[in-house]
Amino acid sequence: MARPELEARFVRFAASHRARARRLAWRLVGGDQAAADDVVQDAFVKAYSDLSKFREEASLETWFFRILVRQVHSYRRWRSVRERRQADVDGDPADPEPRADDDPVLRQRILAELGRLSDGQREAFVLVYLEGFRVREAARLMGKAEGTVKSHMHRALSKMRERLADLGAGEQ
Repeated sequence: MARPELEARFVRFAASHRARARRLAWRLVGGDQAAADDVVQDAFVKAYSDLSKFREEASLETWFFRILVRQVHSYRRWRSVRERRQADVDGDPADPEPRADDDPVLRQRILAELGRLSDGQREAFVLVYLEGFRVREAARLMGKAEGTVKSHMHRALSKMRERLADLGAGEQ
């Protein structure tokens, strides 16, 4: 049984971090809002049920987002098995929280290029460049060494720059 003060802290945490969790899951699962919502819900349920195991060796945020990343991994494994059995028609995913200045065509293009990265590269890129986690935090969330995350980030950034090079051509 979790301590009452930890439960209260978790409830406040869940309320204040739900949008970030949805955005992160949406990006990591490849733009499928329903899947992202399922992953987030599963992560919050798992975290709540495992609160008694939280030893406060890391922040509540780091601990939760590690659970979320693991739920994404589980979802992707399940999805790949399902896709092998039936052809999946890709839709036109929309960012769950678009900003007024966002260009939907540009967003779609970036999302498509993110989908072409390896899982590790995509996770590192999303966590660090899009979600603002520090490399050390991303390494903990991904369960990888910092050097591995840096390598994934470097490769992802190189590929994204190469594949989206035409976007910067008009700025010179």
